Amino acid sequence: MIRVHVICEGQTEEMFVNEALSSRFAPMGVYLYPSLIGKPGHQGGNVCFERLSTDLRIRLLGDPMAYCTTFFDFYGLPTNFPGKEAARQKSDIAEKSACLLDAFSKAIEEKIGKAPSRRFIPYAQMHEFEGLLFSDVDALARGINQNSLRHSFKAIRDEFNSPEEINDSPSTAPSKRIEALFPEYEKPLYGSLAALEIGIDAIRRHNAPCLTDG
Repeated sequence: MIRVHVICEGQTEEMFVNEALSSRFAPMGVYLYPSLIGKPGHQGGNVCFERLSTDLRIRLLGDPMAYCTTFFDFYGLPTNFPGKEAARQKSDIAEKSACLLDAFSKAIEEKIGKAPSRRFIPYAQMHEFEGLLFSDVDALARGINQNSLRHSFKAIRDEFNSPEEINDSPSTAPSKRIEALFPEYEKPLYGSLAALEIGIDAIRRHNAPCLTDG
């Protein structure tokens, strides 16, 4: 049995791990344990390096047989997060991700040591969780029970090369685009319902390699 702690930015990501990812990995003997960043009972958010490195230290040193990964978005990271500024200079999504995660891994190794950091698998969304929902716009519309919006979702998706590139500013982030069309959208509930309808395979096909790889 392999244990993997997943430090999540928010409740949407935590629910996605519980509802969609866990059932995918369990048959392979890999068990995921999601938790929100910060102290127990906290609502998550505020993904600064010091806070995240503290959580990673606790998981990796406190559970020496387990692995640990992360689930947060690049777009909302503070400018002083390891690799953030260098990654912003890259034009390609894959290059941005590689630049950030390489710097993040090295910073964690400096913080907690080489041996435990070998069990660290960094991951970051380039924008936010809702970007993944545009992997299949028909399934997104079905998942939130708003079939009439599938053409509007398709129009948004067609503007970009991949779902992870859907963002121009805080007001046009994927979740904001969904909320503009469907004001009742609640991230943890509807996000998870849509993700389950879309399925992991579709998300993997349309996005950069991520923690769904196995």
